[in-house]
Amino acid sequence: MTDLSAFDRLADTLKIDDNANYQWRIARRPEGNVQPEDFEWAVSEIPEPGEGEVLLKTHYLGLAPLMRMYMAGLDPSGEGVRPIGGLIPGRGVSQVIVSRHPDWHEGEMVQGQMGWQTYKVSAMTAQEKMIRMPNNGLPAALGAGVLGMTGLSAHAGFFACGDPKPGALMVLSGAAGGVGSMVSQIATNVVGCDVVGLAGGAAKCTFILDHGCSAAIDYKAEDISERLDALRPDGIDLYFDNVGGQTLAACLERLRMHSRIVLCGSISEYTRSEPFGLTNYARLRRTESTMRGFFVYNYLSVWDQVMDDLSGWIKDGRLKPVQDVEQGFQKMPRALANLYFGANVGVQCGSVRGEPSEWI
Repeated sequence: MTDLSAFDRLADTLKIDDNANYQWRIARRPEGNVQPEDFEWAVSEIPEPGEGEVLLKTHYLGLAPLMRMYMAGLDPSGEGVRPIGGLIPGRGVSQVIVSRHPDWHEGEMVQGQMGWQTYKVSAMTAQEKMIRMPNNGLPAALGAGVLGMTGLSAHAGFFACGDPKPGALMVLSGAAGGVGSMVSQIATNVVGCDVVGLAGGAAKCTFILDHGCSAAIDYKAEDISERLDALRPDGIDLYFDNVGGQTLAACLERLRMHSRIVLCGSISEYTRSEPFGLTNYARLRRTESTMRGFFVYNYLSVWDQVMDDLSGWIKDGRLKPVQDVEQGFQKMPRALANLYFGANVGVQCGSVRGEPSEWI
């Protein structure tokens, strides 16, 4: 197992300022969990925007497990394979500091596909999925997670795909993660489901009990099947899956009639050399249940409504935003490693410059 302090030692050798563009690029294809040697640090001049373009200054970057998939030469979103030496992809929160684009103004905050870099020139195309951020009294940092694609994933996966009902007997894996920590609270505080959450370690189990879950299963110390039998003796109405593998198989064995499984993520499988072979999917037939996956970018048409919902729940206290923020662009490799070593709680983000001083 990689010692995470190796990532800290890497970060300690680096620094940034506002006089250059700093980037993290793919140094090699990771095997298993990411290693410091998988990342390349690059420095270049700040790019100049042309007509119809803007210069963006990065404040926050969001992290997701699929970033390692891009580094490994996979193409999870159909946007093309990233080459060795290529910029590591990722969404971020940035400010327009120079605009030569008629629709975008200096001082506006946006979230979109920034990549792991401190500046970017952009034509603000639809392919980059740039979204103007309203100054609604909430921190700009939330655009890198809770009020970003992580929030859209939680909302769309839960409501559009999970069809939740009040009183539903629910199981949620990855309950201490970015999507999971939102789904648990929304399920309990907004809909009225009863949520059993899975997390790794005593501290995370305590955390999820404070964030919507009525009971916790420590998958590192407890037998998942035995605990599911004890906590869900009558079966499961809704399973929200963030991990895949054996946990998914265990929940398939315990479905009630007309139950639903939402396939949001499968982080337990991302470092496997061979995909997990699910052998008991026929359980869906016996209970007339459904198992449905989703792709978050297919839900951009409901972005405004989802962000209004999430912002409202934050303001009325039903949703506590939890973001685990690594301070400093130098620590982006550590932030990604956190996801694979279970070192984060909530949405994993990186702070490049913190909150903007002004925001129009």
